[in-house]
Amino acid sequence: MTLTAQQVAQYDRDGYVCPVPVMTPAEAAELRRRLEAVEASQGGKLEAVQRSRAHLLFKWLDDLIRDARVLDPIEQLIGPDILCWSTIFWIKDAGSRSFVSWHQDNTYWGLSSRNVVTAWFAISSASLEAGCMKVMPGTHRGDTLAHEDTFDEDNMLTRGQSIRGLDEARAVSMPLQAGEMSLHNYCVAHGSGPNLSPDRRIGVSMHFMPPQTRQVVGSWDCAALVRGTDRHGHFAPTPVPAHDFDPAAVAFHTRAAGAMRDVLYAGAARKLQRL
Repeated sequence: MTLTAQQVAQYDRDGYVCPVPVMTPAEAAELRRRLEAVEASQGGKLEAVQRSRAHLLFKWLDDLIRDARVLDPIEQLIGPDILCWSTIFWIKDAGSRSFVSWHQDNTYWGLSSRNVVTAWFAISSASLEAGCMKVMPGTHRGDTLAHEDTFDEDNMLTRGQSIRGLDEARAVSMPLQAGEMSLHNYCVAHGSGPNLSPDRRIGVSMHFMPPQTRQVVGSWDCAALVRGTDRHGHFAPTPVPAHDFDPAAVAFHTRAAGAMRDVLYAGAARKLQRL
């Protein structure tokens, strides 16, 4: 599952590559079954805090961030030593008005590197109708754009941070079939629309960075070493769960999720319970 030279060049130039095959639709359907079984056991959905750094809660997701089919393309983009900073579930129910406004993740993640890659994996189909991700090619190369916190109730972002005035005609949509992923530099402007399809749009984003990266906003942070060696030690290593909701990993998740919220809401006028 390696990228072609043309795809690597496209990522460098435009800030994204899509689609990248990872697994069969049947394998992705099994992951969906496992996730929805947990949702069904607790009233039909994940708790807000369970959406972020979810690889500490779900053994199958910790396996996914270490899967060679995910990491081989990542290594081509950032090198052989790879940390996974976080994982986040992005779930839009059928007919949901939920959307993600145009934004750049580097504005509020507190990470020192501009060489952070998001792998957005489709657990279910992410079609145009279902509100797949879209990007503004090349926006990772220039200065960071101005953002405004909107706190829109339908916006899935923590503070509804939004870039105004982008030329929508330049946007490129990235539809995915279940079992595929897209890759984008976290500095590229991206967003997604509501789910107008008859099925749930279930995805999970995995965020990978080179170990020399630092957390420059929070006082403590953590990451999983998923390939190679961490010679820098800027992030506390995360435990590997032995099974779903492993008590030791759940306890670590409490601190890890709190640290992430502190970073994401740093300087915000309000704190919404979305992660």
